[in-house]
Amino acid sequence: MTSSYWFSLLVRAPLVILSTALFGTLSMIASLWDRSGRQQFAIARVWARTLVWAAGARVRAVGLEKIDPRGTYVICPNHVSYMDTPVLLAWLPVEFRFMAKEELLKLPFIGGHLRRAGNISVSLDDPRAALRVLSAAGKAMQENGVSILVFPEGGRSASGELREFKDGAAYLAIKAQAPLVPVALIGVRDILPMHSHHLRPGRVTMRVGDPIPTAGSKPSDRTELTARLHAAVRELLEQGHA
Repeated sequence: MTSSYWFSLLVRAPLVILSTALFGTLSMIASLWDRSGRQQFAIARVWARTLVWAAGARVRAVGLEKIDPRGTYVICPNHVSYMDTPVLLAWLPVEFRFMAKEELLKLPFIGGHLRRAGNISVSLDDPRAALRVLSAAGKAMQENGVSILVFPEGGRSASGELREFKDGAAYLAIKAQAPLVPVALIGVRDILPMHSHHLRPGRVTMRVGDPIPTAGSKPSDRTELTARLHAAVRELLEQGHA
């Protein structure tokens, strides 16, 4: 085994575990009084930057000027690694909540405080229930002005190739009348591959594309918007590292 492997096992992994335990505890405590989720989000940003540093990832973000920090968006990145979340939390210049699988928000202790922070769970097995959740989330976005991050592939890509997008992100954006923001994460899979616990230092590029407007769109337009979103993320990925 290489020295890099042992450094990851003996230094990087413990740092990630300790950081996650510390900031997770702080977030859980903050959730007892912070109903807005803003304090928890601020804690999550610090946790994310700590994880990216511990992993040895050198991140460059391109296109951040396309996002108004005061705006409301449905943010749609590709998904290849558990490290995607820390990179997005650390570098996206807008406050957002996650839309996650229902199972995640049912986990003991963790699920409750994630829900109190304003993160949204959606069932992948009940389309009608999922549509109701998306409609309610869209209305909440309009009322509260908080963006939502959705992984439109529905899960991590084992091969690293961009998979087909589900149309839930477009449906949510239509209901919120908020722009879809394509985001491409490049190099994250090299930092932490799927099914691996070995963190490897390396380059990461996060590319933010032009927001896709949905004002005036109807639910029947979600297939076309999903196709545009998929093409935009693919184009960003093809540009490679900055």
